Amino acid sequence: MRVAVFGAGGWLGRAIISNVQASHDITAVDLSACSWDKWNDVDPEWNGKVIYGDISDYSHVEEVICEVDSVIHAAVWSGSESGGYGVDDVDPFHINLKGLWNVLDVCRKNKIRRVVHIGSCQTIHPRGIFFESEIRRPDGSLYAVTKRLQEEMCRQFFEAFGLSIIILRPDLIVDSRLGIGKNRQKLGSIHGNSLRSGWVCRHDLAEAARLALEAKHISFDILHIVGTSEAEKTCNTKRARELLGLKYSADLTRFR
Repeated sequence: MRVAVFGAGGWLGRAIISNVQASHDITAVDLSACSWDKWNDVDPEWNGKVIYGDISDYSHVEEVICEVDSVIHAAVWSGSESGGYGVDDVDPFHINLKGLWNVLDVCRKNKIRRVVHIGSCQTIHPRGIFFESEIRRPDGSLYAVTKRLQEEMCRQFFEAFGLSIIILRPDLIVDSRLGIGKNRQKLGSIHGNSLRSGWVCRHDLAEAARLALEAKHISFDILHIVGTSEAEKTCNTKRARELLGLKYSADLTRFR
């Protein structure tokens, strides 16, 4: 397939393109060369096609999607800078909501075969409820609200237009190969970052994205992708393994 990966230059995006490129023709999409360069010291050089542009610009999204069959949407406003996700910060709305709406609407118009959206959710519900796909994340930060609204947007595009979408719900994304987290913090108890039940290696999440891209028997679903054995008791990771045929390769236990 010809696949557009939005947010391809990010912490997860770089793992996705590395995984998917072996099976599909990738167009990597990110905001700018500056955004892309952030992980150059960690990830191998990418020699494939790259398109830079603002996902909140509808015409930019049209330009990308008119040339592909499927989409993996991993773009998100990280908010790592001071003031990110503050009350006056409009970027979470522009990137997380307007950006995703642009992607879904252009996919609808172009009859795109499959959209894989990278969502976000806790592994353990604060009220002890098992996290099935129908259980929404309950927290109310601006980040949490935009990620929950993204899910609702995806549901609506499936129900209204039949757009085929699989939403993957990771919790905390780490890299087990490098032993670091998204903020480059070292993992493990000796570094004060012991294994938590919500961890998933970004390479396992990338594999899940590829499998979701190729899963012809699914029209719509929402699946937790978490790499710890404890997660099966609190969220639908078992369903994800069964539906996608996902096998986790990361050994996270060494970070206990």
